[in-house]
Amino acid sequence: MSAAAPSYRVWALPGMPEVRAGDDLAKLIAATGPGLADGDVLLVTSKIVSKAEGRIVEATDREAAIDAETVRVVARRGTLRIVENRQGLVMAAAGVDASNTPAGTVLLLPEDPDASARAIREGLRDTLGVEVGVVITDTFGRPWRSGLTDVAIGAAGIRVLDDLRGGTDAYGNPLSATVVATADELASAGDLVKGKADGLPVAVVRGLGHVLDPADAGGARAMVRVAADDMFRLGTSEAVREAVTQRRTVREFTDDPVDPGAVRRAVAAAVTAPAPHHTTPWRFVLLESEESRTRLLDAMRDAWIADLRRDGKSEESVAKRVRRGDVLRRAPYLVVPCLVMDGSHTYGDERRDTAEREMFVVAAGAGIQNFLVALAGERLGSAWVSSTMFCRSVVREVLELPESWDPLGAVAVGRAAAEPAARAVRDAEGFVEVR
Repeated sequence: MSAAAPSYRVWALPGMPEVRAGDDLAKLIAATGPGLADGDVLLVTSKIVSKAEGRIVEATDREAAIDAETVRVVARRGTLRIVENRQGLVMAAAGVDASNTPAGTVLLLPEDPDASARAIREGLRDTLGVEVGVVITDTFGRPWRSGLTDVAIGAAGIRVLDDLRGGTDAYGNPLSATVVATADELASAGDLVKGKADGLPVAVVRGLGHVLDPADAGGARAMVRVAADDMFRLGTSEAVREAVTQRRTVREFTDDPVDPGAVRRAVAAAVTAPAPHHTTPWRFVLLESEESRTRLLDAMRDAWIADLRRDGKSEESVAKRVRRGDVLRRAPYLVVPCLVMDGSHTYGDERRDTAEREMFVVAAGAGIQNFLVALAGERLGSAWVSSTMFCRSVVREVLELPESWDPLGAVAVGRAAAEPAARAVRDAEGFVEVR
């Protein structure tokens, strides 16, 4: 006889009363006569957990309540905000709910949903003598998908993630990226029977005892992707602002190689900058080999030392200044942005010709700023250094550049060796004049 096909059963638990602050949820659930058995998983809507924990607050202004629960705005469109809340969850409106609660109040999420799940699980063990898993659920929208579904925001006694990496599929192919969100799958299964307005806030899943984890390691918090691994941490406009404000001058780099594709994507962003007369005044020389970087920097160093000695600087002063410029040597990748004046106008008038060049220089600077911001968006550190502007002929000769290419400094690129120090706050009003 063949083995029975895998199956499970899920049902909503009837008989739950209206929950009030201070109620013991485990006792209320037990009082319904749920018929729980070892290995069952209980799915509990976060709203009743919040009510039992007194997370109802007076708030005539829901927006103010959302502000209070928000630690970071991820994206904003009109009045809709996707934010990271105090529990580390990224969701709409920080989970602040004005439904299923008396007028003039709002419902906040449980302060620690994993702790709430553990309390319910331990209470059911004490009251009914059963070993069950508990998932606290809440409703989420999802990027790239229309519609809402329930997900796990708290868990106890279950394996919230099923890591299949290192195994093989039915065809023997290795699984290298498969981590199943088991707790979320349970939450959404329960949502199918609980409903949103039927007064059925608790569901039971039976037949999946293999997902239980008596060690209870991590809880649902383990499902929150850490910032470093989050490729979609910000909305579009927020990502632009984040890249601009997080662009920092980095002077110490790791030895990690730089992805040339990332640099080229940054160049593609650079050449969207505004420019006069529909021109393209930017050129970017990419020094990808160590040999090319060393050859240029050695020639620049020799020219700089000669200049300093001609200025009468002592050998100690010369050495100190040369060491200060070593940031370019510490980077695994260098870029030399250049200005070209192709398409510029000649007026034969010094004032107008000077203004014409200044227009092109401003456009080139805008391109370099785009480039630096785009590198920050690629999670690459950078440092713009003006040194090539002081020995342009040397740079052109070493890099075999046309005489019309005007080097505008150099950009050191790489992975930052450490987090930059906090940026001093600048009040924008101090830089503004209104007329």
